[in-house]
Amino acid sequence: MPRQLLSPSPRRSLSPRAAGLLLGAAADAVFADPARCHPVAGFGRFAGWLERRWYADSRAAGVCHTTVCVGAAAGVGAVLAQLTRRSPAAQTVAVAAATWAVLGGTSLAREGAALAGTLETGQLPAARARIRHLCGRDPEALDTAGMARAGCESVAENTSDAVVGPLLWGAVAGLPGLLGYRAVNTLDAMVGYRSPRYRRFGWAAARTDDLVNLVPARLTALITLAAAPLLGGSPVAAARAWRRDAAGHPSPNAGPVEASAAGALGIQLGGLTQYPHGVELRPTLGDGPPPTPGDLRRMVRLSRLLGAAATALAALACEWYWSL
Repeated sequence: MPRQLLSPSPRRSLSPRAAGLLLGAAADAVFADPARCHPVAGFGRFAGWLERRWYADSRAAGVCHTTVCVGAAAGVGAVLAQLTRRSPAAQTVAVAAATWAVLGGTSLAREGAALAGTLETGQLPAARARIRHLCGRDPEALDTAGMARAGCESVAENTSDAVVGPLLWGAVAGLPGLLGYRAVNTLDAMVGYRSPRYRRFGWAAARTDDLVNLVPARLTALITLAAAPLLGGSPVAAARAWRRDAAGHPSPNAGPVEASAAGALGIQLGGLTQYPHGVELRPTLGDGPPPTPGDLRRMVRLSRLLGAAATALAALACEWYWSL
């Protein structure tokens, strides 16, 4: 028998995209968001600068704004991908840096845990100052229970937006996917409100965000079902809350995420929600009691588990694709 048939095949290393996603997720776990010169903050300043120059109370202006901003971010990713295509090491570094820049899982978990700590010790002024980092609700209208609920809902929704979504789009579309997705998500946070100013101008950003999060949100809910027993919860209860309650949420993507999380943790989310621009009466999600600060800590644990699982799934998806 020829000798080459007897020798084992060489072990193939990770693809640059998979390695970059893993390294970027590890960097986020260790360093969290960059404290200074954050690329996402830079994009936000660019988008705000454009908005001030061509804002108009119309959907057409909003479509133009969204197209230019998202196109610019995805275009930067495409250029980086082209520049590094001949060097696996450079590709890995570029994907790792972009992944670190767009992920927000560690900072989200830290903010959630810090809010839980201030609520547990009764520091309501400090809690009201901190909750501004998590959501856009009116903190002066929230008591301890209201902030615990707002924190749980925000951590659940943002785990999909700031962790699962970027990783999934990075696995599917590489650098343009990472940067383009984060641009969409940032624009939605800036102008996607149903306020008088943004009801028409922010329509395109909000609808684009709904579209790009259709799959990530449902993947987040599926992983939540699998993770429920690790938090003392029930996958059956999580699935029941998702199936029964998610459609009533005003967001087509926050609904599955928040409902499955509420079912997994045995708590109830939803209800009266007050923003600076108005009040919404949202349907309830889940069957349990209202969340406590301790439940907010459990939601943070769930967020970390979802991030770890999504990282592994994204890397595996990359390896499966490159093995075809």
